[in-house]
Amino acid sequence: MATTADFKNGMFILFNGKIYTIVQFQHVKPGKGGAFVRTKLKSVENGKVIENTFNAGVKIDVVRVERRPYQFLYKDDLGYHFMHQETFEQISLDEYKIENPDLLKEGQYVEMMVEADNENILTCELPPFVEMEVTYTEPGLKGDTASSTALKPATVETGAVINVPLFINIGDKIKIDTRTREYSERVK
Repeated sequence: MATTADFKNGMFILFNGKIYTIVQFQHVKPGKGGAFVRTKLKSVENGKVIENTFNAGVKIDVVRVERRPYQFLYKDDLGYHFMHQETFEQISLDEYKIENPDLLKEGQYVEMMVEADNENILTCELPPFVEMEVTYTEPGLKGDTASSTALKPATVETGAVINVPLFINIGDKIKIDTRTREYSERVK
């Protein structure tokens, strides 16, 4: 048991009989009335985000979660297949449990959030940054390179489309932030 004072982003809680993760929270102390906490909660079951307001000091059931290292093997019609790094046990997951599944490359390492009490896999998190090769993008127009804010769509090796600066060409390797799906830098 915890209270609303213990809230952290990424914390897993039991709410209305289902497991949610806290995406965002804000403590509010109005001039009149009691304090409360405004939250955005993401469902582990289906990925939907809901908003909820808790009164300050309310007791919350916290779900104990362990992080476990896995490696992505392949994708087929049964789902995404992963292998545990220490036990070599293989599992398959549905797409909705993976954040940004189109940024997964074969052989890539990920972390699974596992409910410790009953070994239920909650989510699969990619590393913060991944390196991908650009497989298709339109050539940048000459003279458009002066502005650093101009972006164009580029398709990377997994099929994901990311907005990149105009100087990026086919065959370039880029670093992508998996949390925001944004271009970070060109890799040499």
